[in-house]
Amino acid sequence: MALPPDSSPAAATTSMPAHRPVREDGPEQTHPLHALDRVVVDRLLAAEQPADEHLVDAARLLMRYEGFPGARDLQDDLAKVLRLWGLSREALHQRTRAIWAAGFRPAPSGSDAVGSGFDTTDQEG
Repeated sequence: MALPPDSSPAAATTSMPAHRPVREDGPEQTHPLHALDRVVVDRLLAAEQPADEHLVDAARLLMRYEGFPGARDLQDDLAKVLRLWGLSREALHQRTRAIWAAGFRPAPSGSDAVGSGFDTTDQEG
């Protein structure tokens, strides 16, 4: 089966937008992490001077929801966060690249702990 002239694989790769477009043809979707991300976005909105972890979280969530057909409240609030901090998306990404390059690693939360803890409790010794 031949492709139409304007839909060749080469044309498809060169005509792709730099970001994922928002789907306009379907219903709004609910992101499975919306409730957890809502807590993070509320924390970002409260941060007058963003710390490294705030900047990293904002960049991470902006990328997660870019082009997502739903979660408009989170997308709008993330845009508001950038305005409050006086940053463009590009400036945010430049800062977060520098943060990661300097060795930043997020602290694990209690729910991110790995293992059962069995091997560290009730040890005789």
